[in-house]
Amino acid sequence: MRIAVLADVHGNLCAFEAALDHVAQQGVDRIVLAGDLVIGCPDTAACWRLARSLHCSMLRGNQERYVACYNTPDADPYWHTEQYAPVGWGVVQLTDGERQEMRALPLSLRFADAPDLLFVHASARSDIDTITAYTPAARLGDMFAGVSERTIVRAHNHVCQVRLWEGHQIVTTGSVGLPLDGNPTAQYLLLERNGSSGWRFEHQSVAYDVDAALRRFDETGYLAEAGPMACLFQRTVATAAHHLIPFMRYYAHWRQEGLSLERAVERFLNATYLRD
Repeated sequence: MRIAVLADVHGNLCAFEAALDHVAQQGVDRIVLAGDLVIGCPDTAACWRLARSLHCSMLRGNQERYVACYNTPDADPYWHTEQYAPVGWGVVQLTDGERQEMRALPLSLRFADAPDLLFVHASARSDIDTITAYTPAARLGDMFAGVSERTIVRAHNHVCQVRLWEGHQIVTTGSVGLPLDGNPTAQYLLLERNGSSGWRFEHQSVAYDVDAALRRFDETGYLAEAGPMACLFQRTVATAAHHLIPFMRYYAHWRQEGLSLERAVERFLNATYLRD
């Protein structure tokens, strides 16, 4: 059995289409979409509708949760601030029915014909857990308490990675739409069952038209309407490098100086331009 796992598309339709074209040549038996198909790049609705047209198994990521709960009592008031304007912009592009579909997605997946394999977005307990090369084993135990599967496939952190932990291999897929390893490609995971030896995997890196993806920020009106944070997403597409989280760390201090979000993003991008 061969399984393709795609995740963290984040509204990048050009990358999503390129990854799916590549998948079509791999002879896979199943496609799994492991969350965060939406929000970040301009084509949230198109990516969601393309995903649904595949009739494949899907997980709910934290971005689907934000969209599904945006105008409900479960919403965090912070989601309605300027920093989350890209989420609000994406919500407008979707129907109420589509947002309900997102809300109903599972947080984990297992298949009877794919034993010893678990799929999650971030961890078994949460859609926002981060796993790095140095995450303590005790924290991994909390994230995957009671999990017996030897191979755990996850997404969320946008960098291809493998962690070995107490007889498990935790494999992070990489990101289709917003990779963060310096390679602006559409990245996904291929899994193959290898008899009694379990699951082997290969991380895939697919070239796509990055310039076309960048043009979508202007063509759709997203860059003009979704606020300063949209500029950070655009820079991330162009460079495949961390911008959002580092910016938020700086902005926590700059905000105390009275700097507006727009001016803070401008300052950050001008500084990071010298390093890109």
